[in-house]
Amino acid sequence: MTTGIPAPYITRIAVDESDLSACFQVRKEVFVGEQNVPEEIEYDAYDAEAVHVIAVAADGSVLGTGRLLHGAGVAAKTGGDLTVGSLGRLAVAKRSRGLGVGVALVGAIEDAARGLGLVAVDLHAQTHALGFYERLGYVAYGPEFADAGIAHLAMRRTL
Repeated sequence: MTTGIPAPYITRIAVDESDLSACFQVRKEVFVGEQNVPEEIEYDAYDAEAVHVIAVAADGSVLGTGRLLHGAGVAAKTGGDLTVGSLGRLAVAKRSRGLGVGVALVGAIEDAARGLGLVAVDLHAQTHALGFYERLGYVAYGPEFADAGIAHLAMRRTL
């Protein structure tokens, strides 16, 4: 099957404003465009301090993104545990799905978490994505909740 996506691709930490702009564009396409998340809640104060990761094709096109939150400013997202990071805003461009980009992005976020000395990563998974995260070793906990009108469950993986 021809996807029109240049291969191979790499994942890396976003390093400059153009990388961040590309991350935000993918998030806008996926969350705002496809999932109807209001744009005003898609971007938040956490973006300024987050570690953003990006998947980039050989031709420079951006295939996906995600972010890692950590530290005291996000302790509410991790039950107050400063040794736990929070994975979020994982988005893969529609044209790039089925290429393993999501798995690669999660791996890059986990590598960044290990590099920061974190021992686990939490996330809030849309319920339709539970199987994806379970295959990567995440375990759901707590009750289902709505975020931006979409059902989610909290999940955690020990690194």
